[in-house]
Amino acid sequence: MRMQWEQLLSEKRLGQEENDADKHDLRSEFEKDYHRIIVSASFRRLQDKTQVFPLDRSDFIRTRLTHSLEVSSIGRSLAQNIGASIAENALDAAFSGKMQRDICDILQCAGLIHDIGNPPFGHFGEEAIREWFLRHLPSLSAGGRAVRELLTEQEYLDLLYFEGNAQGLRMVTRLGFPARRNGMNLTCGLLSSIIKYPTSSAQMQKGAKEIRLRKMGYFASEQDIFEQIRAETGTGEARNPLALILEAADDIAYATADIEDAFKKGFFSYGTFAYELQQRGVAKKWREKLADSYDLARLSLEMGPEEYAIRSWLRDMQDVLIVAATEGFVKHYDEIMEGTYPGELISGRPASVLLGALKQIAYDYAFTSMSIFKTEIAANNALTFLLDILVPSVLTYDMGSEVGLMEEKYLSLIPDNYTQVYLHMTKEKEILSRCYNRILLATDTISGMTDSYAHDLYYDLR
Repeated sequence: MRMQWEQLLSEKRLGQEENDADKHDLRSEFEKDYHRIIVSASFRRLQDKTQVFPLDRSDFIRTRLTHSLEVSSIGRSLAQNIGASIAENALDAAFSGKMQRDICDILQCAGLIHDIGNPPFGHFGEEAIREWFLRHLPSLSAGGRAVRELLTEQEYLDLLYFEGNAQGLRMVTRLGFPARRNGMNLTCGLLSSIIKYPTSSAQMQKGAKEIRLRKMGYFASEQDIFEQIRAETGTGEARNPLALILEAADDIAYATADIEDAFKKGFFSYGTFAYELQQRGVAKKWREKLADSYDLARLSLEMGPEEYAIRSWLRDMQDVLIVAATEGFVKHYDEIMEGTYPGELISGRPASVLLGALKQIAYDYAFTSMSIFKTEIAANNALTFLLDILVPSVLTYDMGSEVGLMEEKYLSLIPDNYTQVYLHMTKEKEILSRCYNRILLATDTISGMTDSYAHDLYYDLR
């Protein structure tokens, strides 16, 4: 089944609200989405969440907020290029100027919220949460029963393979404004674009050729929302084409930014970087461009030509990668719209060697450094402690029996809006069958924390 832009760009909201002001509001629905995101508390909290370097005190190093802003900008640029290319190459007779504007607005919004569900301390935070459940789920109990017996297979796997992507969908559709029952109440067109993996934890296949199967994109708690979004946008089992564009924007943003941040922190020198590009097979024309930037800076600046050269070169390489992603979308347009394209937009193109080299250099020189290991150990200590106190406590919540003294105090750490979501979602369930939703109270609370809050709370309670 071929996807259609008219459906993909759905302006429908799952919690449609009647508002007399709407008739006088000349903004598009996706421009309204942008405003809802910008003013949300969960978006603001990204300013104190890790992108790569946990608990970093430098004001130069990127946070999750600045990264999201960069992805938003690159996403919009890609959407402009791709929309214009669809029209110029007559790839789709039904593709209109309004559609071209809409995909720009959607990608701009999607970039802002693509990481909104990530817990504190970056991707390491996700790994720490998974590790905790792997170690402790088998021994947890509630109401005299083993927790494992009270969870469905999908619910159990949701916790073992906890994903910031799935938490992001939950954040914007459940937790934002719980009184409305639909979170931020964003459009289906936008929500569909941030579902990078249209797969449940019970369906995912690690290492699968198709990217859509490698991780989960939603929790069992949002299964109904996922199904509604899929039906409204007509994506079926496939990834929304806009999700591929968002993925490319994310790759371009973090691959170039990680190099800049790692150089600024002293993980490698200019000479080492130039050598690594050559060793990893990056095209000569792009390596020569780096040397030209260095020579220009050396002649015109009294100090710091290395930093100028790398930063200037990375901006140029972003342009190269944006063009490559655009060409990839155009080349595979039919496969993408039919939902059969399994890879990434830059895959198989000369620029893919460049992108791969940047990612690997950052990993080899920064991600495996002793300073990163030390901060990750500190982050793990904080998250492990918070899970140790919160999960057992939430398993006593709403059980119809008296809660212990310390459990009551730990439960007070959970925001009221999260408990409101819990009560709404479990009002028709029996007490023991609410176990999964109780545990989500703990993961929601921790995922909503900033790095500083989680770090300080850990030390305060210890």
